[in-house]
Amino acid sequence: MAKNDLDLLSIEELAALRENATDKLLEKVSARRAELEAELEKLAQYDRLTKKSQAAPVAKAKKGDEKNRDEVKEPVAKAA
Repeated sequence: MAKNDLDLLSIEELAALRENATDKLLEKVSARRAELEAELEKLAQYDRLTKKSQAAPVAKAKKGDEKNRDEVKEPVAKAA
């Protein structure tokens, strides 16, 4: 629509045009926002995986330690 066409429109027609343009703009912004939020959700999955892998690893007991773990040695009292 050319600027001259807008000059020919009445105030009511211009107001209706503005309302329609605002509605269409909100519709497009909402659709784009939904797309971006879906993309962010996909990317957040990678962030969660990264945080899990950065957690401190749990130390595993050595094979020799497993046998000695059950045998708790009592301290031997020294003869005075």
